[in-house]
Amino acid sequence: MGLTVQFAGFLFDEDRRELLRGRELLHLEPKAFDLLALLLSRRPNAVSKTEIHEAIWAGAYVSESSLPGLVGDLRAALGDDPKAARFIRTVPRYGYAFCGEAEGGAPPAPLWTAQWASHVVALPDGEHLIGRGEDCRIRSDSPRVSRHHARVRVTPERLVVEDLGSRNGTWLNGRRITGTAELSSGDAVRVGPEEIRFVTGSPDESTVAD
Repeated sequence: MGLTVQFAGFLFDEDRRELLRGRELLHLEPKAFDLLALLLSRRPNAVSKTEIHEAIWAGAYVSESSLPGLVGDLRAALGDDPKAARFIRTVPRYGYAFCGEAEGGAPPAPLWTAQWASHVVALPDGEHLIGRGEDCRIRSDSPRVSRHHARVRVTPERLVVEDLGSRNGTWLNGRRITGTAELSSGDAVRVGPEEIRFVTGSPDESTVAD
């Protein structure tokens, strides 16, 4: 179950991927929608630029202007003015925060965390793709990684990884898997050059391996 928040006549529904103003459906670019979801989930705390980049672009290289541009698009959709912010507050030399009055519950805490290189990604209940595609939650730019290389399924009881017919295979603790395999906390999955370690709990509860 995702985030559902009401603020100043807007209704944000993460599961339906909708932002409504009254009865009007507003059309947000997917990454602007994801940015709003992140800021709402962390309100009223500020979110650093580094964390936003990791959540929105998942390790991909983007120019320094990408985030300010995305924030500008989101502000335009909300009718927000950066000089007198009602919703999106700039935190100088740090990041951004949602500053409006809002009502709604937070999504469930992540059940697992994926860690690789300098990246840490929370994995809530559901399915998450691993690969080069922009729709992948765990993303690599390596040409040795398929666009949709593998998939992990998270439930309250277990985490399962499935190879999606990738050319270079998916490896669990040094063993190539076919079909699906169940993971335990601390297990390492390798796709191309990326070794991804999966641990239970949220990023705040886990420790990134050296």
